[in-house]
Amino acid sequence: MFNYLKAAGAAAVSMLLVSAVVVTDTSVAVAAEEQQQTTLIAGEINVDPGVLAELQADQAVADAQEGADDAQGPSTDNITFYSEAVIAPVPERSQPEVAAIPDTQASSLSQLVSMQRADAALDAEERCLAGTIYFESKGESLEGQLAVAKVVLNRAASSRWPNSICGVVYQKSQFSFVRGGKMPHIRKASASWKRAKAIARIALDGAWQSEVDDALFFHAKYVSPGWRLTRVGAVDKHIFYR
Repeated sequence: MFNYLKAAGAAAVSMLLVSAVVVTDTSVAVAAEEQQQTTLIAGEINVDPGVLAELQADQAVADAQEGADDAQGPSTDNITFYSEAVIAPVPERSQPEVAAIPDTQASSLSQLVSMQRADAALDAEERCLAGTIYFESKGESLEGQLAVAKVVLNRAASSRWPNSICGVVYQKSQFSFVRGGKMPHIRKASASWKRAKAIARIALDGAWQSEVDDALFFHAKYVSPGWRLTRVGAVDKHIFYR
């Protein structure tokens, strides 16, 4: 009997040791993964601090709400039990709210730009898009500026790039005007900045189609990078590819 108990005790100790090793290995793996993600974000993508702060605040609120729901447990206040099958009428669906968009009946892109509010405030994502339009194409036509905006939006929608506009714009070695993770100074009283803001809103609303709507890359006509990509068109001084 003693030998049996001794053997059982030894087996239990062995199981505890194995569990400790597994937990330790799992903790090390999780820590390594978190460190790798932190390194990737810090080294490859420079995100607008304002956007990051907003995301962290939203996540904190969501976590707090989730914790409160877990503490309360599932609610049974509105549950009614029936001994027989009940056929309940399907509730009528409410019509989804349609977001207001600029009047797209404009006869030209220039007219649509003039219809945008020049004094409208921009959020962080809109500022990133307008800034890219301003620095990459403020000397181009309105069509050329819209084409540049489409590239940024198409990248943000693709799994190959960061999933936010600011993430795309500040991604390392993508846009030459970004220096040290920052944009240069913008002359916000200039007509060029007002046009860039208007084009950004039009692009975000999808209110005007571009000649290169599906482009993901572009370069100036005076350079020849030798890209093995599908050319989708040229607007002003830029050539666009997919």
